[in-house]
Amino acid sequence: MAATYLPTLKQLQYLVALHDSGHFGRAAEATFVTQSTLSAGIRELETLIGVVLVERTRRVVRFTPLGERIVAKARRVLREADELGDLARAAGRPLSGEMRMSVIPTIAPFLLPRILPRLRKDYPDLKLFLREETSGQACEGLHHGRTDCVLLALPFACGEVETASLFDDRLFVAFPDGEMDPTPSIRPADIDETRLLMLEDGHCLKDHALAACNRPELRAEATMLGTSLHTMVQMVDNGLGLTMLPEMAIDAGILDHTHITARPLDALNASRHIALVWRKASPRERDFRLLAEVLAATRRG
Repeated sequence: MAATYLPTLKQLQYLVALHDSGHFGRAAEATFVTQSTLSAGIRELETLIGVVLVERTRRVVRFTPLGERIVAKARRVLREADELGDLARAAGRPLSGEMRMSVIPTIAPFLLPRILPRLRKDYPDLKLFLREETSGQACEGLHHGRTDCVLLALPFACGEVETASLFDDRLFVAFPDGEMDPTPSIRPADIDETRLLMLEDGHCLKDHALAACNRPELRAEATMLGTSLHTMVQMVDNGLGLTMLPEMAIDAGILDHTHITARPLDALNASRHIALVWRKASPRERDFRLLAEVLAATRRG
């Protein structure tokens, strides 16, 4: 019987890295090998299966149609290989070993400083690798196997995932002292759309705030230019307009030493829902649900 030669996981990793980066040098850096090693590994893979997967020119790396299909399959194979290790970890101590978690930028700087000390204290064997990225990037990374779980604000279409609810995070209107009547809350009708500053596209907080206000003209008139909540606060503090902030950011002191007033938004669904999500049927579901309990308890405490 003739021997069957199968692609190695390393060859598949090289192929996926090249697809993600579109550049041999960057793909080599991402996989911690030399460019010649990565190029040779991909050529060996092409020889093994007898087809060209990548068209190489001096300026462009272009995958063939079959190459695209092989990359999609390679991602699934690599994710399944990762889950072999997950099965072993799941059978051991809870919340131990490596875990990769993505956190969106409107959560990370406000919640992580409270969460991480408790995790280090209560689960010293957990090695938590964090990645800050937008909701779309985080969900894509989750389904590609780059990330194990995502700390996310809902509603957001993240695909077929399991979800553990953590808490609701109210939305506040933040404005320069004296610009609006300091009533206990602010109605959407009281917001001057020509003064509204919002995060740029890609940040789901913008969509949550605009949906809660239910004023279509706000989306048309608002200035979408902030790259972070801290940048938005600086612009408001300089009198450039008003913005929306989540309660967790205010609790974390984002308005300290500013001349900004913040009041709750008085509207239906004037909050975002914070949740931990992971791939369906993950062997580490028990770990993720325990992590969600820790996150929710830390918020309450």
